[in-house]
Amino acid sequence: MSLQGNRTLDILAKAEAGGYGILSQTCYDEGMAVALVRAAERSRSPAILQLFPITLAYGKGPFLRFCLDLAHQASVPISVHLDHATDHEHLELALSLAEQGIAFDSIMVDASHADSDEENIAIAKPYVERARKCGVAVEVELGRLEGGEAGLRVISDAKLTDPAKAKLFMEGTGAIILAPSIGNLHGSYLNPPNFRQQILKDLHQQFKGQVPVCLHGTDEIPDALFVECIKNGVSKINVNSWARDPYSKALGEGLLSKPFPEAQEEATEAFAKVCDRFFTLFGSAGKA
Repeated sequence: MSLQGNRTLDILAKAEAGGYGILSQTCYDEGMAVALVRAAERSRSPAILQLFPITLAYGKGPFLRFCLDLAHQASVPISVHLDHATDHEHLELALSLAEQGIAFDSIMVDASHADSDEENIAIAKPYVERARKCGVAVEVELGRLEGGEAGLRVISDAKLTDPAKAKLFMEGTGAIILAPSIGNLHGSYLNPPNFRQQILKDLHQQFKGQVPVCLHGTDEIPDALFVECIKNGVSKINVNSWARDPYSKALGEGLLSKPFPEAQEEATEAFAKVCDRFFTLFGSAGKA
């Protein structure tokens, strides 16, 4: 099946051409998913609803179908993406669901734990080929980000992306979206982040209009760094704890003293307000 008309790729292509970024927000439950879509619609912004493999394993096909219906029936363009699928069982679940007609718009086949680029390619390629047959676009990681987040395995021994190897890597895997390692990491930064912007510039010069670039590891980074990365060619921006933590706090505290629907609404709005801010910061507000 062709990737022409793929929702994730269409959203990212327009963002790159327009010089703005797309919020790819991790959602752990239906309340977060509803909040993202609510914010995107009121900001008139495209967006990506992102799930971790552990969330897919918990809710399986019914939850994925809920997210797909919610996103695809929105009044603005929203796609659904599986982030950091590393283990075979998670990739098998996602692809078997796709083959049954319950397909993510895009998935990340993360083989960055491999000892070499060649091994990374060998692991990723069969999954990429299988995904393409279902019309699912694939993101891959060249290099290695260290750290971990809630629901992801912890990775150590970071390796920066070598732009000179990127073309052969993308051709070898057959993937279409690239997640580079530029000094970013998953989780909290113990020291101020040191992003190698030249890597982004080199990748953008090489792949402009062909391979969207995704930024991972955005917890706690300053607004100016988001803006700089977008300027240097990033179109997909993964975000997690910025919205997750206010949602969890509002829901947990609210349930101690309020009826469930009221606490749920407050948590949903806390999550949505963070998304609103990022739509404005990334320049995507009003672009849908």
